[in-house]
Amino acid sequence: MQDNRRPSRERSLSRWTTRRWLRAGVALSLTVLAVLGVTGFWVLDRTQTISTELVDVRSPAMSTSFRLEAALLNQETGIRGYGLTGNVEFLLPYQQGVRDQQTHVARLAELLRGNDAAQGDLASVEAAITRWQEEIARPIAASPPGAPSAEAAATAGGGKAAFDAVRAELLREQDHLRADRTQARDDLLATMRVRNWVFAAIAVVIALLTVLVFEGLRRGITRPLEQLGEDARRITGGDFGHPITATGPADLRRLSGEIDSMRRRLVRELSSIEEARMRLDAQAADLQRSNTELEQFAYVASHDLQEPLRKVSSFTQLLQRRYGGQLDARADQYIDFAVDGANRMQVLINDLLEFSRVGRVHQSHQEVDLEKTLERTLDALSVGIEEAGARITHDPLPVLVADPTQMGMLWQNLIGNAVKFRRPDEEPRIHVSATRGDQLWHFAVTDNGIGIAPEFADKVFVIFQRLHTKDAYSGSGIGLAMCRKIVEFHGGTITVDPQYGDGTRISFTLAPEPLETPGHSTVPEAGHADTEPQTR
Repeated sequence: MQDNRRPSRERSLSRWTTRRWLRAGVALSLTVLAVLGVTGFWVLDRTQTISTELVDVRSPAMSTSFRLEAALLNQETGIRGYGLTGNVEFLLPYQQGVRDQQTHVARLAELLRGNDAAQGDLASVEAAITRWQEEIARPIAASPPGAPSAEAAATAGGGKAAFDAVRAELLREQDHLRADRTQARDDLLATMRVRNWVFAAIAVVIALLTVLVFEGLRRGITRPLEQLGEDARRITGGDFGHPITATGPADLRRLSGEIDSMRRRLVRELSSIEEARMRLDAQAADLQRSNTELEQFAYVASHDLQEPLRKVSSFTQLLQRRYGGQLDARADQYIDFAVDGANRMQVLINDLLEFSRVGRVHQSHQEVDLEKTLERTLDALSVGIEEAGARITHDPLPVLVADPTQMGMLWQNLIGNAVKFRRPDEEPRIHVSATRGDQLWHFAVTDNGIGIAPEFADKVFVIFQRLHTKDAYSGSGIGLAMCRKIVEFHGGTITVDPQYGDGTRISFTLAPEPLETPGHSTVPEAGHADTEPQTR
């Protein structure tokens, strides 16, 4: 029967949480401390009461009784001297003794209030004094002065017996007072010993409770938390297969179980993430290889097409000069179509070649003063700007670490587009703004031109995408795509501001320092013909 109860009790205690253990421990500690505190308070109060009784009552009553005895002796001496001599000077000690007697009796009555036995002793003393005074002292004091008192001679024997009775009653009272004081002193000493034992017990119990509290915290909270922290550190160090040991109260064991469940879930998630990462790495490698091949193909295609296209363009222009006007009108139209197509094809291939070089050939990062770069761009576009009558302003531009050639291409395409896509009946006004953000520089090129519809805000940055026919506006549709590639190569972004309605505002950001960029494959460019980038 006992073997069955013990496991049940242990299981019941094992379900206790940290809060419940703390509540039980605090309640028990407070109960013990309350009992000891009440006991200590009672002992202190008892000690104070006895000490006050001894100091304020017993000792003053004893000394007052001695003073009363001295006052009575003065009365007896004065009366005896007056009765034998009749000298009135002997009445002075008697009269003073009477007054002192009244004072001391009143003081004793006040001190012994509530003590019936002591009050009875005082009443016996007063009765004996009254008999002696009425029978002996007052008749002698009433005798005429100048001669010995006849009453003194007649009551000589009775006077001595009466005063002895007074002294006997007074001694009996003093013995009782002395015994009471001794008893009070003994009680005080005994109470003080009890007080010392109680406070020693309180100190021992407090020390024991402190040890028990610290040991309980160590076993119930600190050690399980240390074990949990050690397991967590091992898991943090990479040992994800290490299990979490569940120890301590029920809530800490539940916490350990939940953390272990989270660990197992993380192991499963990490396994799936590792598999996904491996697949992603493979896809990234394939994508990088594909991008490299596409860059090489774009360069090779655009570079190798230069020579045959140059021949086609040269011979079509030669045909136009030699046979223009010699054939019929249809033949002249066909030749014009061929010359125009060859020229546009040459422009397109040159633009594609420049687009493929961004980030692959032009990678010489150095400090670039964007103000000077903008001035050179405006000089290069001065003819078109003067023809359009454009007015171009700009904020103070910073110095960045970037590729100078790409910065020139960026300004040339953005300013060139702002001049080209102007309103026919309005003077072009173009403003370049620059503000410093937390980590990037924010730029904007704002014009009052024909604008870009919001639905085409993303389309304009795609290569070969045009919003107008070649007859309305010349160009190949590569300019803004090249701007986007340049900006992203320098760690920024470029967008069309859809909220700006009075023309076009193209906003972009640039990093003040070069970013880490993956290496690009470089195709040798021996023998190629460099051409200036054109405004699209």
